[in-house]
Amino acid sequence: MEANTLGGALEMEHRQIDGGIEAYLAGLDGPANPAPLLAALTGLRRHIYLEEQFLFPPLKAAGLMGPIFVMLREHGRLWSSMDNLEQLLADGADGGARREACTALLALLDAHNSKEEPIIYTQADAILSEDAGSELQDFLAQGTTPDGWVCSAASR
Repeated sequence: MEANTLGGALEMEHRQIDGGIEAYLAGLDGPANPAPLLAALTGLRRHIYLEEQFLFPPLKAAGLMGPIFVMLREHGRLWSSMDNLEQLLADGADGGARREACTALLALLDAHNSKEEPIIYTQADAILSEDAGSELQDFLAQGTTPDGWVCSAASR
């Protein structure tokens, strides 16, 4: 997908998030720097927010209710996985536990993204109105997740 489309920009975020987790994993054999992982988790939470607030509502209104329901449910699983990983970091868990949690999160992301990119993102530019697309682009450029926001399917 082209980077100058909404779908392309969202796919690029997927690659950046995956890259941060992978960079952290690569450093686990030495003194692991948590910065790439923490940046990836912050980026993933922001990405989920922008999808649920800006992208999914117009797509759902256009008739993609089933695929959006699946994406929302999977966001809940991703959110839980991130919470677990953050807790492991806070608890000072050993490298093996952190590696396992990162690998599990990457597997969830792979399964999620393999559906989201061809089904949801290909529709973004075609279905979103000019105003909705502009609002999403503005958020991509400089938006942040509101403090305390959690995804709709988070188990809290």
